Amino acid sequence: MGLKSRVLYSTFCAFLCSSVVFAGDIVHQDDTSPKRPGCENNFVLVKVPIWVDGREEAQFVGIGARFGPTLESKEKRANQTKVALADPPDCCSIPKNKLTGEAILVHRGNCSFVTKANVAESAGASALLIINNQTELFKMVCEANETDVDIGIPVVMLPQNAGSRLKESMNNTSHVSIQIYSPNRPLVDVAEVFLWLMAVGTILFASYWSAWSAREVAIEHEKLLKDGFDERHLSNETSSNNSFVDINTTSAILFVVIASCFLVMLYKFMSYWFIEILVVLFCIGGVEGLQTCLVALLSCFRWCEDAAESFVKIPFLGEVSYLTIAVSPFCIVFAVLWAVYRTVSFAWIGQDILGIALIITVLQIVRVPNLKVGTVLLSCAFLYDIFWVFVSKWWFHKSVMIVVARGDGSGEDGIPMLLKIPRMFDPWGGYSIIGFGDIILPGLIVAFSLRYDFLCKRSVRSGYFLWAMIAYGLGLLVTYVALNLMDGHGQPALLYIVPFTLGTLITLANTRGDLKQLWHRGLPRTPCPHVRLQQDQQ
Repeated sequence: MGLKSRVLYSTFCAFLCSSVVFAGDIVHQDDTSPKRPGCENNFVLVKVPIWVDGREEAQFVGIGARFGPTLESKEKRANQTKVALADPPDCCSIPKNKLTGEAILVHRGNCSFVTKANVAESAGASALLIINNQTELFKMVCEANETDVDIGIPVVMLPQNAGSRLKESMNNTSHVSIQIYSPNRPLVDVAEVFLWLMAVGTILFASYWSAWSAREVAIEHEKLLKDGFDERHLSNETSSNNSFVDINTTSAILFVVIASCFLVMLYKFMSYWFIEILVVLFCIGGVEGLQTCLVALLSCFRWCEDAAESFVKIPFLGEVSYLTIAVSPFCIVFAVLWAVYRTVSFAWIGQDILGIALIITVLQIVRVPNLKVGTVLLSCAFLYDIFWVFVSKWWFHKSVMIVVARGDGSGEDGIPMLLKIPRMFDPWGGYSIIGFGDIILPGLIVAFSLRYDFLCKRSVRSGYFLWAMIAYGLGLLVTYVALNLMDGHGQPALLYIVPFTLGTLITLANTRGDLKQLWHRGLPRTPCPHVRLQQDQQ
């Protein structure tokens, strides 16, 4: 195995941990505080723009309470309401200042949230803004012994910094007003369409590259056999010289174990410096992937053929083509520029370019030799995805996969092992993302199906690739449907993709009578070239 193969093989193991799609939660469920009459709202995120002397100065995001009326979803219908400070600040007793429809700003503590809401409504307030004592938001619920939960004014909690900004503005001016509304997320955002096309297109391109390489190797192997080379000697020499990595059942299971350990390590030690390490690893893999893709692309042009076929020996790297040396500086500079400017608004473009190049190269180098290995790999990944997205909440009180993907506690916009596109028509903004594992793992079995079709010389309709590709696309489509039905909550994509892709291949192979061949060999049965040559002569 060459150096490039080792680098990408290691990257494949590490990047398996990212296998989730999400669009950002705006509705939060809470099983620890069940709903009951008068206290049955969902915990929704709320936009609170601040207007100072008629100009919008800032906008903060709060969270609505379990009780109170349903919040307005349209900004144009949300009234501007003057803000008043509570006296006393906790609003646990009747305010001393007279209220005439203002939104009252109060501090958290000393009494329950329902008590504050009842006092504020009785005093004439039109809305209640509760300032939390920390930057995070807290879910406001009804206490078990509270009966007076028929609240008629909206109740919203704001983070500590928002409360400080509001009080500072009120001390410096005479008129501060706010709007309160919770816009709905669109049913489908165009970002999800583009992300679907990116994932499907990446697997499509990588599969054809992998199949073309396999056919070239098979043709060369057949020519040498016809020229009288010993098959066992030739097979050993070919396996030692090629740059492909065939997965076996043991390594398929180990991949998931290693990915699980890596995921837990990310969850436990998530911080800014840990993200920096991941960025460096991503850049190394991205440079290798981008370089491999560019060399393969440029080699198709006549004016690059000589540079692609001329090699020079470099210490520790072995033989390297002049074309590789020529494109390497560009790839390195591209990755470094992305790493330095990855916080700017358009940095997602560079991340996606590096990510797609890395995925294509991994799918071209790492291979599934037969359907048996592919089934073990995808079955383990299927259980892995479900466990770390859903079941992990029981042990860690949070979804480990989603926390890691978002990069919670790191000060960054998530880990880099993701493809992402900004949500263009979503009032909440954010990104739609898909993990590398959701493309690489199913992509391995899809690429395997096309290699088999190429070596069998099957047409598109009579082969397996077309149906595997359609199955993957449908599985990913169902994933995004589930994502939108669940209000943007992260979904384990492999929960939907694996049954579609693997189920289609196994069912189709069994129907055609090829299941045993695909399951054990993964290659078509071909007679010895000497026998075929004698048959042709006859």
